[in-house]
Amino acid sequence: MQVIIPVAGAGTRLRPLTYTQPKVLISVAGKPILSFIIDELLENGINDYIFVIGYLGEKIKEFVESNYPSLNAKFVTQEKREGLGHAVWRAKELVDINKELIIQLGDTIVDIDIKKILSEPYSTLGVKKVDDPRAFGVAEIDADGFIKAVVEKPTIPKSNMALVGFYFIRETAQLMDALDYNVNNQLRNNNEFYLTDALMKMIKDGVKFKSQKVDSWFDVGKKDILLETNAILLKKLAEKKVNLGTTDNCIIVPPVSIAKGVKLKNSIIGPYVSIGENTEINYSIIKNSIIGSYTKLENVVLHSSLIGSDSSIAGLSQSLNIGDNTEIDLRGERND
Repeated sequence: MQVIIPVAGAGTRLRPLTYTQPKVLISVAGKPILSFIIDELLENGINDYIFVIGYLGEKIKEFVESNYPSLNAKFVTQEKREGLGHAVWRAKELVDINKELIIQLGDTIVDIDIKKILSEPYSTLGVKKVDDPRAFGVAEIDADGFIKAVVEKPTIPKSNMALVGFYFIRETAQLMDALDYNVNNQLRNNNEFYLTDALMKMIKDGVKFKSQKVDSWFDVGKKDILLETNAILLKKLAEKKVNLGTTDNCIIVPPVSIAKGVKLKNSIIGPYVSIGENTEINYSIIKNSIIGSYTKLENVVLHSSLIGSDSSIAGLSQSLNIGDNTEIDLRGERND
């Protein structure tokens, strides 16, 4: 079994946080998004990985090699972002076409039974019902759960079952042939090579795909969804979260995730707060927020906020989206 994890995106919808940090390395509920994906796959005995990197790719490579030294990890660069199909196609020289393949998007956390999917005799695509399928890849499913067609971002959807970014492919050689055909013949949609177009070609050629419905799916590309994901995962993992920091005259309202080296003083923290390593928070109230590492907050009231690492904020009550290496002082001049 082998896995392709595309992580080349620039994360533009999470700027300024992603100017200096890849989206997939942003922490939710105490660990990076990418770690949730890798850890789940490792638990199912999968050790061969191909990461398709691009924007800030060296940081992703360094993270994987430092935190998962036992992985059989390979990296390929997608210089131009020309769609998910193109990203997977870029990995073709590293893929063993004789082995089954999982493709999982690096910015998507999916609550899915991987063991069950791997036992299926058919290739399988994860799906979930959505209110507005026009922004997603969409699967048309028959009464037996087989997928009749897939289409990317349809103007007039024939189904409300969205593809969630988890693809189990048994016919790896046929997938790579389909991608090769589309790329070599410049068969683009909206100037991109869609993975769904390659999957549709396989369906037309007789490959059977089963659908697997998922309960939870977190496409963490926007601030609100990122904070919602943080809250849901904190609730789910509450029993595993340990306060590794030090507190002095503080009220902690669970669930929270407080990393090692954190110093809290005269503050109210929580609920739904994740704090990175070696951050200091004094005389503040923080709820429903993600705070990076090595950051200092003083005399602030924050809610629904993303604060990057190595930041300094004092005297603020607002909702923020702050990138790394930022210093803000909104206390103003004082007339003593």
